[in-house]
Amino acid sequence: MKILDRYILKSFLTTFTSVFVILFFIFILQGIWLFISELAGKNLDYIVVVKFLVFYSPKIVPLVLPLSILLASIMTFGSFAENYEFAAMKSAGISLGRAMKALTVFIFLLSFAAFFFANTVIPKAEYKFINLRKDILQTKPAMAIAEGQFNTIGNSNIKVDKKAGENGELLEGVTMHVKSAQGFGNKTVIKANRGILKSEEGSNILKLDLIDGYYYEDITPKKYEEQQKLPFAKATFKKYTINIDLTSLNKKETEGEIANTNTMLNVSELNFTIDSLQKNYNKDVVSFTENISQGIEFTLRPKHYTSSGKFKSADDVLASFTPYERNQIFETALNNINSTDFSIQNNKNDLFEKQKNINKHWIALHDKFVVAFSCLLMFFIGAPLGAIIRKGGLGLPIVFAVLIFIIFHFINTFGKKVAQENGIPPFLGCWMSSMVLSPLAISLTYRATNDIGVMVNFDWITEPVQKLINKALNNTEKTDLEDNREEKNEN
Repeated sequence: MKILDRYILKSFLTTFTSVFVILFFIFILQGIWLFISELAGKNLDYIVVVKFLVFYSPKIVPLVLPLSILLASIMTFGSFAENYEFAAMKSAGISLGRAMKALTVFIFLLSFAAFFFANTVIPKAEYKFINLRKDILQTKPAMAIAEGQFNTIGNSNIKVDKKAGENGELLEGVTMHVKSAQGFGNKTVIKANRGILKSEEGSNILKLDLIDGYYYEDITPKKYEEQQKLPFAKATFKKYTINIDLTSLNKKETEGEIANTNTMLNVSELNFTIDSLQKNYNKDVVSFTENISQGIEFTLRPKHYTSSGKFKSADDVLASFTPYERNQIFETALNNINSTDFSIQNNKNDLFEKQKNINKHWIALHDKFVVAFSCLLMFFIGAPLGAIIRKGGLGLPIVFAVLIFIIFHFINTFGKKVAQENGIPPFLGCWMSSMVLSPLAISLTYRATNDIGVMVNFDWITEPVQKLINKALNNTEKTDLEDNREEKNEN
């Protein structure tokens, strides 16, 4: 490695390390402040708190790493250009592409390391983090409920306005949505003025006493005709006790059980899981189709055919029945249609939830590759941009870095949300931000290596405003002159 390469690499690494450490702690504090409020004052060991932070921190890296590379690249190359070091390199016959050569190799290696980190370290840390929270939940169940937001516990979503007591067991303003037995929809709503959480150490049952409230439940009759009436039950209570089973939440991290979540799986496990989920989804579609086709099957009789063996028309077939039989046929057909429509809607919701689960796994799979590519993308945006703007330090580079990263993060989040809802393919949702910013990286690299530069012209905004101001000033001057003339004439 030549002296110039070592100098450029050292300058970049110094800036990159400082920026990464600062942003890492900023994002950790910003991301876990809700957890800190739950951990503080709960008589937990310092080791548990440290483990909590250590297991949470790896998921911050895919967010911090691209931003750190972008900001460090702009600051490093902007400082070179500002201090005329690039001018000295060019006078010695060293182009920007040659100056970026060593850093390009380093960023490629860093991209592979980012993929390895996202594929191995983050899934294990996510598994440890979730199981540690479940372990804490067994001894401090009130920690699972944060104020002012819905929290999933068992088959219920619980929101409280305020918590009090030594361990947060006294609740005020409790709202509960209880899931239906079929697994979809919230059929029961419970509201209470106060609540008390009670649990025993080692027990998997969380006892919740609700005081002064009412209970509302949608009832689903077996007959479709009664379902159209939308029946419900409502009652008030002075005290209502609910036992919540925490068995599924209290798995010890030492048991080594892998939870069914896409964030805990590596690439090979995700591929296997996606294949299994897709096969089950296809089987459900085929099974549902067969059930629907069997439900609307019509039994043909000999009298439904003509002497030549052809099927009679609908009018001819109906004419072969008595009026009473025709009424029975119509009622049966209407009931079958209503039942089929109800079954289709239920199965549609079920299939949609399964498709969303498949999309989540696809998104988790693509995210591991997007993290690696985003490192390269941000470098090829930041390095030429720094050489063009010729500004180092923490002023203008931070403005450009934040704007570019906000665009990247917004498009990435938006694309994944739409893809999760099956609006667009998961591949497009995950790679949309990279597709949008890749032309910018190519354009900036081309302009910087060819000394074209970037001219930002705002005349199309300032000229109309300037014309309006000048016109207003001219009108004001004309009015003043006319007023002066009138005063002179009067005098």
